[in-house]
Amino acid sequence: MSKTPLLDGLNRYVKKRVVAFDVPGHKQGKGDKTLIDVFGTQCVQYDFNSSHYLDNLGNPSGIIKEAHDLAAQAFNANHAFFMVNGTSMAVMVMILACVKEGESIIMPRNVHKSALNALILGGAHPIYVDPGMDPQLGISCAMDAQDVIKTIKEHPYAKAVFVNNPTYYGLVSDLSSIVKVAHEYGMKVLVDEAHGAHFYFHQDLPITAMAAKADMSSVSLHKTGGSLTQSSILLCGENMDYDHVLQTINLLQTTSASYLLMASLDVARAKLQEEGEAMFTKIMALADYARSEINAMGGYIAFGVDRIGQHGIFGYDRTKLSIHTQGVGLSGKKVYDILRDEYSIQLEFGDVSNVLAIISVGDRALEVERLIAALQDIKHRYGQTQTTQSIQEFIQPHVLMSPKQAYSAQHEMVDFNASLGRISAEMIMAYPPGIPILSYGEEITSDVLEYIAFGRLNEQFLMGSHDSSLKTLKVVKED
Repeated sequence: MSKTPLLDGLNRYVKKRVVAFDVPGHKQGKGDKTLIDVFGTQCVQYDFNSSHYLDNLGNPSGIIKEAHDLAAQAFNANHAFFMVNGTSMAVMVMILACVKEGESIIMPRNVHKSALNALILGGAHPIYVDPGMDPQLGISCAMDAQDVIKTIKEHPYAKAVFVNNPTYYGLVSDLSSIVKVAHEYGMKVLVDEAHGAHFYFHQDLPITAMAAKADMSSVSLHKTGGSLTQSSILLCGENMDYDHVLQTINLLQTTSASYLLMASLDVARAKLQEEGEAMFTKIMALADYARSEINAMGGYIAFGVDRIGQHGIFGYDRTKLSIHTQGVGLSGKKVYDILRDEYSIQLEFGDVSNVLAIISVGDRALEVERLIAALQDIKHRYGQTQTTQSIQEFIQPHVLMSPKQAYSAQHEMVDFNASLGRISAEMIMAYPPGIPILSYGEEITSDVLEYIAFGRLNEQFLMGSHDSSLKTLKVVKED
């Protein structure tokens, strides 16, 4: 395997048999053997605190810096930073590092809530781009390059463009064209590649943010690259200042970084460098096979590269297995629940019309065959006449004040129906994938209220509201 300086440093430190009078208090499991019984001796032994030998994530100069440099090489970036607070924090760092209070950022409406959280913290103003909808599938598309370019020209004062690439469903934008025009207008391009870590390790997958010359990218290596949950990497292009980015990271990231998470990033990066192409060749073949078998059943639509060329779909991530279910008369949420409860198969999520299965480095043909057989059985046992359930279209937000202003303002709770025309002081989203229906500083319109009612009727998990029953909404108090 390629070099793993962080993991090697941990191994050397364990062999030193250092007497620990620092944290963590369990002292490599000596304080309570339960940790060792549950997690294993080696795992607990590697749960260290920063020290001279082990470097410090807040100011890396030793083995962590070496691991960062190797990651930068692997991802074709100028700089790489390990994130132990997840990609959510990496997204916030990107926005806070590039857009100041009162400045504007162009972004799609179907952003993760972390991007909107960054606006609350930093005081930036969002300029939303309609990502478009696939009318048959009922899903938000990627941002169409021409729509983004039009928005850039209409708002040349914006400081950055934020792009989801790929989307949760694997849809991809024309990233190179977006970057080219944004840079011509002096704007930074920030890419949420939470679901695209694997793009860097196979030539047949869509273009990466760094290859497209984007300025920053947040990569969830734990999602498709094999590291531990909550571990991520922040990548920077040639026009980003290392010290400024590090200072921004240190505003948000824990000072007690987990060496287990960091070591897993080091190991996963090395594995991907060495075997990534072979691994993802296999994964794409598994996903392509599953799509073929599922489409042959009839009713289901396992969509993929066939959607390329539609508005907002420049490319597709072939490792994703996204399945439209309304053709068998069942909502995606229903299929998701049946698979979990009756077949012990856990998918990534199910929405009104679709389910998503993540196929990645840990999957084998046996599990894929089991999913295919279960979907066939569900169609036979539960299938009905094709549903014509309505699909909610994109709602253009009416932003009346910045998210930070609305978050900080005096507020009150009002009856759901009485909230019409008021300014929201909370964020309501359907989870997964965590995309807001309503956010701070936006006018509550009749379309928004109908969308929330639609989500409740279709058993979507709506979260973020102060009142979980959604009988009342939190709004900015009027003078």
